[in-house]
Amino acid sequence: MKTPVKATLIAVAVAVVLLVVGIVYALSQQPAQPDPEAGEKLPTVRTDSHVLDEGGPDAVTVVEFLDFECEACGAFYPIVEELRATYDGDIRYVTRYFPLPGHVNSTQAALAAEAAAQQGRYEDMFHRLFETQTQWGEQSTETPEVFRAFAEELGLDLAAYDAAVADPATLARVQQDKRDGERLGVSSTPTFFVDGEKVELVEWNDLEEAIAAAVAE
Repeated sequence: MKTPVKATLIAVAVAVVLLVVGIVYALSQQPAQPDPEAGEKLPTVRTDSHVLDEGGPDAVTVVEFLDFECEACGAFYPIVEELRATYDGDIRYVTRYFPLPGHVNSTQAALAAEAAAQQGRYEDMFHRLFETQTQWGEQSTETPEVFRAFAEELGLDLAAYDAAVADPATLARVQQDKRDGERLGVSSTPTFFVDGEKVELVEWNDLEEAIAAAVAE
């Protein structure tokens, strides 16, 4: 159970996050693709999606469409980590790429994450990218050398990493996630789905409430 002080700090932190989300949404919103036909429900997870937490057999599936350079995603990162710990075993946590066009390094960061995934190190790169976001985000030019340095620090096979980053199939993998997101109505990041239902972030605790409600069912 959270202490009153901790709960207050979390409430303040998420309120700030939602303000950032609103600003980023206003600046970077892009038109969503047409809704699917009536009765059609698009899947939020593919067989090759990156699963950070498997959860149990009855786990609730939480999907985050993210942009590693997005400041709102960076602000949500510690909150997501706390929710993963709180609901450990109860949720299946999945992340998907949604690089926004206004972020110079967002696609490069996604390529770095996908290249790391091919060596079984996706989550390590996931953490490294968010923990260092202020160092490489909001640049005027792409900085692939920064991400390669992260790969080296993580002990990845650099020849394999370089080949993966240069492989058109890696970019296609990132772009497929984004196309799926657009068809699901994603237009800004982070966007969350809980058991296939899009979470509307209006109040500070909407994400946790959606997870808690789904877990309780």
